[in-house]
Amino acid sequence: MTDIRIVKEQDAYYISEGTHNRLWEVLGAHPASVDGTAGTTFAVWAPAARGVAVAGDFNDWHESATQLVTHGSTGIWETFVPGAHEGQRYKFIVTSSTGEVQPWKADPMGFGSEHPPEQASVIRELGGYGWKDAKWLTARAARQKVDAPISIYEVHLPSWRRRPDEGNRALSYKELGEELVPYVKDLGFTHIETLPVSEYPFDGSWGYQPVGLFAPTIRHGTLNEFRDFVEACHAADIGLILDWVPGHFPTDPHGLGKFTGNAVYEHADPREGYHPDWNTLIYNYGRTEVVNFLIANALYWFKEHHVDGLRVDAVASMLYRDYSRRAGEWVPNVHGGRENLEAIQFLKRMNEAVYGEDSSIMTIAEESTAWPGVSRPTSKGGLGFGYKWNMGWMHDTLEYMKLDPIYRRHEHHKMTFGLHYAFSENFVLPLSHDEVVHGKKSILGRMPGNEWEKFANLRAYYAYMWAHPGKKLLFMGCEFAQEIEWNHDGELAWGSLMDQKHQGVQTLVRDLNTLYRETPALHQWDARPEGFEWIEGDNRDESVYAWLRWGDKDAAPVLCVFNFTPIERRDKRIGVPAPGMWREIMNTDADSYAGGGRGNLGGKQSEPISSHGRDDSIEITLPPLSGLMFELSVQRPRTQRT
Repeated sequence: MTDIRIVKEQDAYYISEGTHNRLWEVLGAHPASVDGTAGTTFAVWAPAARGVAVAGDFNDWHESATQLVTHGSTGIWETFVPGAHEGQRYKFIVTSSTGEVQPWKADPMGFGSEHPPEQASVIRELGGYGWKDAKWLTARAARQKVDAPISIYEVHLPSWRRRPDEGNRALSYKELGEELVPYVKDLGFTHIETLPVSEYPFDGSWGYQPVGLFAPTIRHGTLNEFRDFVEACHAADIGLILDWVPGHFPTDPHGLGKFTGNAVYEHADPREGYHPDWNTLIYNYGRTEVVNFLIANALYWFKEHHVDGLRVDAVASMLYRDYSRRAGEWVPNVHGGRENLEAIQFLKRMNEAVYGEDSSIMTIAEESTAWPGVSRPTSKGGLGFGYKWNMGWMHDTLEYMKLDPIYRRHEHHKMTFGLHYAFSENFVLPLSHDEVVHGKKSILGRMPGNEWEKFANLRAYYAYMWAHPGKKLLFMGCEFAQEIEWNHDGELAWGSLMDQKHQGVQTLVRDLNTLYRETPALHQWDARPEGFEWIEGDNRDESVYAWLRWGDKDAAPVLCVFNFTPIERRDKRIGVPAPGMWREIMNTDADSYAGGGRGNLGGKQSEPISSHGRDDSIEITLPPLSGLMFELSVQRPRTQRT
């Protein structure tokens, strides 16, 4: 043992205060040189422990050979191990205050891990990576703000593609950079969102039960190879969002649970510290060191790995003390209410910290309730997220789309209700991994009718989604209408693309992304009510919807019309806000999408015939189960919005 002071007094002060935003630079394992001797410093927070040792490849896993020393009253234990170096494995052995030796623990701040099911942490050097993405970082703010086109491809990295001829292995970070990134670029998505990459022990959790919050999973490569993947994204002008899980953690013995023999990271009372739904533990958001640990982790991904956003998982489970609990199974807050005041404060502090460091990043909340102001700044009483998943929109529209068209007239409101609150938050419209598992069927599988009708329904639904206010998110496989549910142990059904109908959906998604990016009215005012105007929202008898999308003064308006019945509607007259040529810029029934090829010969000239309360109108053919978009291309609108 070498008795040195790793944690400086200023660090100790900020740690005890719970405000050390670079906590990972102090705790964990760091290759270093002390008095000319190369080795590694180790530091871990283990309050109330009687003793802490580190065992690893560097001391033949001798459980008492390398003891750590305490640093005052901070709860930090530290040491320097000569000869310990990059790539070596290690664990901490913690003795509780009552003298009991705990199961050997992985490093809470470990930057690398062994391949599961092995559990040791691995020494990784954080410094020295030669980033080359300055151009992307400079442009990032404009690409992620609320008036930018944001279209997200959600990916579970282990099951996007596999190597069947090599034991069905998952792709490496390098291979993902070479194959996934160009694929996403070709389809026109602006961002990739990965399911959690923080190290996790159980494949079936998809990463949502992480143990190593600071370690990119070794399933695809090392820490620097993960950075290579980030670089590949940025070189292709693709942003990278990670799913982040600060709401709970698994009970695996080598993890954070009862780290020193008692509850350290979690609440001791299971009514506060245990999730019955997921058999997981809940962080103690009332403990300053735990909050500091989580906020530092969020900053770590932005600072050390240049990621562009964090999508925060299961926010609703954090906000409510009675989440998924019956009466008597939860503890009210100090005011007797159900709100988790400490978790609310944590989320606000986290958003203030990350946006305070770099306003060009984004945070996204998966929040499934009507909690107000999720994407409102904390200075205005909100939680401070940049965006929120619109779970209500997703649920209502999928419920509508699964209906036989003959019954849709009775549920017409499910496609319009979302517009009542569409501008209350900065929304992302998600068709995520959760919607294609556990017997829910694939998105295509939910569509009614014969095979042709299923595909036509899906194409119309995607056009509806891309025309609707809100940023877009689509889970992998949905872009080519995978017919089966997602299987995390396999790969996507790439063979489907031999079929023209699946190719047609993929081509449609590519064209929708291109149209969305290049048409200001479809994205500029996504979160502003003046960006949307109903033309026809109550035509339940025909299951027809029509609206206008608007942008700033230089943006031509876009007319969006949808027919959710299998009946072709010829000579359908639609009111428009201005005379001129309305060019058809999207038709989901086009031959190129494996549709029926019915349309409007490239566009329609308006006529001075009043309709829908407007002086001018166009007469269109509305194919069965279709979505159309028209852009004014000749004259400025008479009633251009400002």
